[in-house]
Amino acid sequence: MAKTIKKLTPEAGRTDAAGLRAYDADALARCVADAKQPWWRRADCVEALAGRVPERRVAQLIARVQDTDDVSHVRVALLGLLSDRPELLPWLRHEDRHRDGKYGMAEAVLGARGALGDLTAAGALATLAFDLWRSRRETGEAGLDGLVARHGVEAVLAQLGGARPEDRSSAVRLRDRAGEDVTDALADPDRQVAFRAQELLTDPERLRGHLAEAPTEEAKLWAVYALHRLTEDTDETRRLYEELGRPRVEVAGLDEELRAAIVHEYGRWCEERSDPRWRMEALCTEPPPATDTAEQLRRASAALTAAGVGPKPPISCAEDNGVGDGTYDVIRYGESGDAVFISTLGRFAAGEDDHPDVRRALESAGFRWLDEAVRAIQVTDLGVYYFGSRGPLGVDTLLFYWQD
Repeated sequence: MAKTIKKLTPEAGRTDAAGLRAYDADALARCVADAKQPWWRRADCVEALAGRVPERRVAQLIARVQDTDDVSHVRVALLGLLSDRPELLPWLRHEDRHRDGKYGMAEAVLGARGALGDLTAAGALATLAFDLWRSRRETGEAGLDGLVARHGVEAVLAQLGGARPEDRSSAVRLRDRAGEDVTDALADPDRQVAFRAQELLTDPERLRGHLAEAPTEEAKLWAVYALHRLTEDTDETRRLYEELGRPRVEVAGLDEELRAAIVHEYGRWCEERSDPRWRMEALCTEPPPATDTAEQLRRASAALTAAGVGPKPPISCAEDNGVGDGTYDVIRYGESGDAVFISTLGRFAAGEDDHPDVRRALESAGFRWLDEAVRAIQVTDLGVYYFGSRGPLGVDTLLFYWQD
């Protein structure tokens, strides 16, 4: 017995994709157009229609795209499928599209405008391509590539100004794709532009030569960072860093022990807008000794037991929060269930400052108690992702980090 669409898609996440791709295209299109079908089945059918949309069903599918009451997942998928249909362009350009707040639609509309060659979307696509979320960035870049395919690089560059960093970043990428040398963009005053420029560079000798002509310290650091990315030659990287004077971001109150723990946990993988000096410090300094977290927890529990505060068994921050991961463990104690936090990044402990017996017990066991003033220090220009934010964080959050 031949399988039906329903049998090929019995439930969400259990789709026979190969079976759908071999299925009758007209039947798939009818399923997509049927709003009574589950949205996940319809979306799978859209994917299976790639490259074989029945002409007689195009109007019905466009109607689904334009129905603002339909499920956004289906509408977004359909915009990708129908992005070669010029009859969609007037609707895509209409001001009402700015008021369609359904999930993913704004990005999908812009992507379709790019694929259809709408040069007036260049600026908005550049903004999207500058986004820090990968999916949005890729949609913006694909839209700009669509414009280039239709009109050429120069026509698209003419739509992008130089005042906005998002325009400059897209211009750098398009120039690079056209074969131009974009090493000059390492000196861009916007660090995100400079970071993305260094990602594009592929010639170690050009980078070495650029060090003598780079106009700013940051441009030189980006050149060394890009060079290390290409060569992974730590000796050369450290030598060049020494020649530049070992520049680093100074943070008031942040001593060397705290700094080393933070630099080597976050410096290599910090956010794009971070100061490049953090990245270079992480590459060119020795990390602190690895922390034996199991031994630390045994020692902390023993000290709290000896102090008579009745500690409960240690648990990870993930277990304490019920989800996620992070850089600390938790020991609760006493009838009230107060907690002390033990960092996995070193001998750092924190808790309620009004429990001096707990603090004394841990300090006597070799821990360093971080009081409120130390925990409040902001580590400037080091961007770390934290619940949607990508900016600088305080010592408290960095040493006792948790993310769901």
